[in-house]
Parts: sequence; C-alpha cells; structure tokens
Amino acid sequence: MSQLQSSWEMHQQSVAYLPDTDMETMAASTSLPDPAGEFDRNVPRICGVCGDRATGFHFNAMTCEGCKGFFRRSMKRKAMFTCPFNGDCKITKDNRRHCQACRLKRCVDIGMMKEFILTDEEVQRKREMILKRKEEEALKESLKPKLSEEQQKVIDILLEAHHKTYDPTYADFTKFRPPVRSNSSSRGAARSSSILTQDLSSEDSSDLFGSDAFSTFPESVEPQMFSNLVLSEENDESSSMNIDFSHLSMLPHLADLVSYSIQKVIGFAKMIPGFRDLTAEDQIALLKSSAIEVIMLRSNQSFTIEDMTWTCGSNDFKYRISDVTQAGHSMDLLEPLVKFQVGLKKLNLHEEEHVLLMAICILSPDRPGVQDTSLVESLQDRLSDILQTYIRCRHPPPGSRLLYAKMIQKLADLRSLNEEHSKQYRCLSFQPEHSMQLTPLVLEVFGNEIS
Repeated sequence: MSQLQSSWEMHQQSVAYLPDTDMETMAASTSLPDPAGEFDRNVPRICGVCGDRATGFHFNAMTCEGCKGFFRRSMKRKAMFTCPFNGDCKITKDNRRHCQACRLKRCVDIGMMKEFILTDEEVQRKREMILKRKEEEALKESLKPKLSEEQQKVIDILLEAHHKTYDPTYADFTKFRPPVRSNSSSRGAARSSSILTQDLSSEDSSDLFGSDAFSTFPESVEPQMFSNLVLSEENDESSSMNIDFSHLSMLPHLADLVSYSIQKVIGFAKMIPGFRDLTAEDQIALLKSSAIEVIMLRSNQSFTIEDMTWTCGSNDFKYRISDVTQAGHSMDLLEPLVKFQVGLKKLNLHEEEHVLLMAICILSPDRPGVQDTSLVESLQDRLSDILQTYIRCRHPPPGSRLLYAKMIQKLADLRSLNEEHSKQYRCLSFQPEHSMQLTPLVLEVFGNEIS
C-alpha cells in the first residue's frame, strides 16, 4: 500500500506539467512516466491488453487508446461484467469488444490501476493548473526583450552596408602597388584634391574616389618571402622615434591598402541610418576621427590568432607585423594592436554585433570638430540600445555575459590605438620622401604635416 501511495504522489507531481490537451483524454491517459527509458522510441509499442499499437503508459500500463478508454469507463461506472464463455478469452485487437469481462481482467493483470484515474474535481484542478501555467509562460515570454521591427530593419541595413563595402575575397588588393619586402621604392600618388569632401557628396558609393584611383600602379613585383616575427622584449624596445625610415619598402602597398579601406569605411558610413542627416562638416569630422579605428575593427575579420597575421586571400597579401614595421610603424602601436585583435576575436561576435560596433564607433559625439553633438549622440544611443537588445535576445550564454561592456571597452582601446597611430603617422609624414608615397586620401584623412 505504501508503494502505491508513493507512486500516486509521484504521479500527482508529474501531471502538473503535462501538455495542454483535452481534459477528458488527459484524465484517461494519466500514467507514470516511461520507467528508466526501458523502451526505445523507434521500437513499436504493443498494448498489453489487446496487442494493438500502444500510445504510452496509461493508468500504470502500456496500452492503446481503446483499452485506456475502456478501463477508465469501466472503473468510473463500477461495471460488473460476466464472461459468456470459459472466463479465459484471449483478447486481440479484433475481438476485444466481444468479452468485456476478460478484457477488464486483462487490464488488471497487466497492472492498470483505478487509483490513477482522476476524479471530476481533480480534472477541474488540473485544468486550472494548466491554464495558470500557460498564463505564467505567456507573461514570462512577454517580458523577454525582443527586437522591434524597426531595430531589426536597422540591423539589416547595416549588414547590407557591410556586405557591399567588404569583399572577403580581397580581389581588389591586386590593384594596389605591389607588396615589396625589400629596400626598393615605388612612386607615390600625385592627386591632391579634396577627395573626402567630394566623396561625401557622391550618391553612388561604388564610384568613390573615381575609377582612376589605382590606375597608375606599376606592374606587379614578385614579393619576397615574409619574415617570421616573434614578439620579444627586444622588439618592445622599439619606438616611433627610432624607426629606420630608409627601409620602408611596404609603405606604398600599405598606403594603398589603407586608402582603399578608408573608401570602404566612407561607403559603409553613408549607409548608416541617420548619418546622411548630419551636416557635411560633421560627417567629415566623424570620418576623419574614426577611420583608422573602423579599419582596425574591420581587419579583425581577416585576423588569424593561430599565426597572428592578417590573411587577405593569397600569401601575397598575408600580413605579418614585420610587414607593417616596413611601412613606418613601431611596436608601440603594433603590440597593443595585436592584443586588441586577439581580444576582439575571442569575443566571437556575431556579424550583427560587429556591424553595430562599427556604426557606434563612427557615430561618437565626442570626436573633434563635431558641431551637432546632440544629434550624433541620439544616433549612437539608438544603435547602443539595439546592440544591447540584440545581445539579450540572440547571443546565448555564456558568451553574452558582460559582452556589451567588453565591446564598449574595445572602443576605448581603439581610442588609445588611434592616438598612437596619429603620433607615428606625424613622425612618418615629416619625411618628405615617404610622405610622397602616401595617397591623397590618406594625407587628407590623417593630415598632411608637410608645409
């Protein structure tokens, strides 16, 4: 008796979480769970009473729907049946209606119990419990953060903008002055018009900077093998003030790469919702201040932690830190840059989070020269809200834990990298022979220090 009571208590606890089904059917099918996974879901289950296909445990035994209903009705009516034959009829799917007495006896023999049948009061309580559970689940679902249609539209626009301005094949890199990891030099670009202002007024971002931007590059030069760079204490002693400016063989190629990247950042920015509502002056101020930071963010897509390189297609365009030092930058910039890239890569950002972070970076109201800071701030706040909502809705734990705060910290890291880049760029631009290797766009965005 104690075992039966224990089973009944287990049953009462478990049925509180049964799916919302027809109450009468549910009451009839009340049963203990499948014991210890004894039955393979793929193996057909047989009714212990008549041999028909069973639908599960009903009233403590494996039965079909027909025998389940028969037992429930018989118990509730307290029916008394008499076998018209010898009292030992073999019950099958086809003859189970012929002898109710033997069918009921078979039900009891395989373990079906009337104690598992719910009373009308219990059925009503069960209905109320299920209704309450559904209401609680609906309330819980309603309290979950959701991306609104407008927020999703902004994300879709930013994704499209990124796809239009970032080519993962890096096919355009062949148009740059070739990478030369030696002492040879290449001629610089000669155009010097106000390209940035001209581009911001262009409606077609695909025509940025004109089709002749890279038409004067020399024929491709076979690059030498890349040297392996190891970050060591000796390298740490380098500074922007002791660079050997006589061996900047990679400067022409990387200047073209940066110039090209600036074009793509401009194209991306022009598609950020609200950016074109700003004055041309504020657009230019934001782009000049944020361009190198967004380039660093975008380059994370090609960064590989395994070998600490930026791999942009073929080996010709696989960039090690040593290549960047041959373009005039020292470890004061490159070591924290690599740490930044590793840290950003480990966040495992979704593409949606990546494009939102780039847009937030561009729309920073505290950039030098910005006039309408309140409008820029409102645009940035809108993007920040979308990013936080996206993380809560779409980024599963544990990766989402403190993710927004970590992303904002990355923006702070970019400011420090931007300052160091500006310092090293000024040092480089004081050398006229190297300043001539830069493109007009690079000179305009980062500032031409040559008087």
